[in-house]
Amino acid sequence: MALSEHHLPVSRTARYVMLGGAGDSVREVWVVCHGYGQRAVRFARGFEAIATDARRIVAPEALSRFYLDPPGGESHGTARVGASWMTREDRQAEINDYVEYLDALWRQVKPPSDDVRLIAFGFSQGAATAARWAALGSARPSLLVLWGGSMPRDLLAGQPLARLGAIPLVLVAGRDDRFAPDAAVEEEERVLRGHGLDPRMMRFEGGHGLDAAVLESLAGEPTA
Repeated sequence: MALSEHHLPVSRTARYVMLGGAGDSVREVWVVCHGYGQRAVRFARGFEAIATDARRIVAPEALSRFYLDPPGGESHGTARVGASWMTREDRQAEINDYVEYLDALWRQVKPPSDDVRLIAFGFSQGAATAARWAALGSARPSLLVLWGGSMPRDLLAGQPLARLGAIPLVLVAGRDDRFAPDAAVEEEERVLRGHGLDPRMMRFEGGHGLDAAVLESLAGEPTA
């Protein structure tokens, strides 16, 4: 007999961590999406230097967790755990799920004031996540930062592109980032400009990771 594939929406319990302001004094919120195999707690520590009473850092953890250590190496009691935003399997459903997740998160953590800036930040795999949320979600970021990752090409047309065009965009990459060599960074800029986007390019001396000085510079970046 033939197999048929179906989808069933279910509730999930998502985990996120916060740094910085917790009261009505918050005027800026950064939603920072980690990379492949990372976890929210450790990733959030990279933003401690820019967390203030007026700036809240929110690090959501991707919904799909897995053991980083190979079978037979570490026991499950000591094996490292990472998380992933998506794979190619059932791709569109996973995109829909994490966009809805980030929309729900924003409703949860948004301060009551209407005068609050939202910075959507994505590192590595999380860059595509942050970009899709900015283009497809219900939130309206004041700034989009893609660090060590690229813009999904499926966003470069129609309404998603129109929404991205209204958001200041910053691309960041380390000069020694093996996942973002010079040629790839230059091609990314060329493609985005060819679609009418105007990214600000930032490079730093380092590899595939965060850089405190660049983060502090971005914390003063003009936003929409």
